[in-house]
Amino acid sequence: MIRIKDLNRKWKEFTLEDIDLHVREGEYFVILGPSGAGKTLLLEVIAGFHPPDRGEIFFGSRNITELAPEKRNVAFVYQNYSLFPHLDVLKNIEFGMRMRGLRDRARVEKMAEYLNISHLFHRNIYTLSGGEQQRIAIARSLVTDPEVMLLDEPLSALDPQTQETSRKILKKIHSDSKLTVIHVTHDQTEARVMADRIAVMMDGRIVQVDTPEELFNRPINDKVAHFLGVENVMKGTVTANDGGVTLIEVDGTSIEAISDYAVGDMVHACLRPENVTLSKMRVKTSARNIFEGAIIETELLGALVRVKVDCGFMLNAFVTRQSAEELELKPGSHVIVSFKTTAVHVV
Repeated sequence: MIRIKDLNRKWKEFTLEDIDLHVREGEYFVILGPSGAGKTLLLEVIAGFHPPDRGEIFFGSRNITELAPEKRNVAFVYQNYSLFPHLDVLKNIEFGMRMRGLRDRARVEKMAEYLNISHLFHRNIYTLSGGEQQRIAIARSLVTDPEVMLLDEPLSALDPQTQETSRKILKKIHSDSKLTVIHVTHDQTEARVMADRIAVMMDGRIVQVDTPEELFNRPINDKVAHFLGVENVMKGTVTANDGGVTLIEVDGTSIEAISDYAVGDMVHACLRPENVTLSKMRVKTSARNIFEGAIIETELLGALVRVKVDCGFMLNAFVTRQSAEELELKPGSHVIVSFKTTAVHVV
């Protein structure tokens, strides 16, 4: 549906560089990256608010690089929703249609009923909750029957409960409408829950595009791994490789992984903390990596506890609060650390 070829755009002190991206028709595509990565600027270039300095943008077979924004048939929902405070809810929803010279009250009423906002028609924008404002902004976008919907951090201003409700609304809209959606966020949980595929963006570049499962388990490099919450990114040297079974020396200790790297290669062994198991004593396990370790510190994170363990190299593990209590985990105590060979991703 959307093809971006060799796109560059300099804006103030920031530059989008060499963006190549394909978004499939009907796909819910998420662009994930830290603040300042250039995500919003890329959306605005796709929408036509900024012309590229170089490169092309296609919607299907149409080259829309030079088209004015109003001719691209794109809906854009900003983080702050950009509702008009001098207009009531009904007039806000109708605004996009009026700008195109359209009058279709039946369509507006049908969209409002779909999003459960009909009862808000005559309300002032200032009297609405964040979730209600979001639904108004979405309704205003959808009544114009767009080909593409662009969402700029649409959930960031909402409380956790409203975020969950809004995620369900957006997924329902996508499922029912078959719209092509590009959703920008810095929230990894949001990306993982919403996306068919995810593009990681850093410093104005797209660095990896994958399904959520592949992306979070197989980040392309150590920088992406750190950003995606792979807390254990351990620098080491390959000391053996027997048919893909690789030994990596990290601070004098050998870790077993699966990789194609050769002896002598400098690599990073990436291991998510939720894939590390802690126990009081050695038990029968399929894990090939088993070490004795001393707990350095524990940190309560809501329902989970982060446990930092020194087992020849530093390692973080996540356990439930109940498990932490049962194992009597505290600084200075000793544990058995284990993780599977297949849980280690080598970059």
